[in-house]
Amino acid sequence: MLDGYARHPDAFTSSVGERAALPMSWWEARLSVEPAAREMVFGAFEGGALAGVAGLSFEAREKARHKADFFGMYVAPAFRKHGLGARIVEAALDVARERAGVRLVQLTVTEGNASAQALYERFGFVSFGLEPMAVAVEGGFVSKVHMWLLLSR
Repeated sequence: MLDGYARHPDAFTSSVGERAALPMSWWEARLSVEPAAREMVFGAFEGGALAGVAGLSFEAREKARHKADFFGMYVAPAFRKHGLGARIVEAALDVARERAGVRLVQLTVTEGNASAQALYERFGFVSFGLEPMAVAVEGGFVSKVHMWLLLSR
């Protein structure tokens, strides 16, 4: 992920510096395979190398437990155009469908990132708004497109 933050600062809300400062235990907690984990990170491997990642965050508040957030999608440049992004999205959606009570998944994508938005749309995600000036980047701001998907069981 640090590579992703460095290569594409406009795509992520977190910065390299703030994430690099986190203890290894923070990163390891995201790798939980416990069925009730609040966050899960999925990896795609090619030739034994970690080629791509993304995560799901499940809402803990009672009135919002029907929602999950898809976050942190990144495929390393050498592994793009191999279908890994689609496999990661599919795996995350499968897990979300299996989680009791989860009815929808939402995400944000940087405005203008047409390939990422098209990937999400292939899975049925629909835009529901644009957040202007969502992320401060060197030289200005980028907006985020908010998308959601009603899960079918």
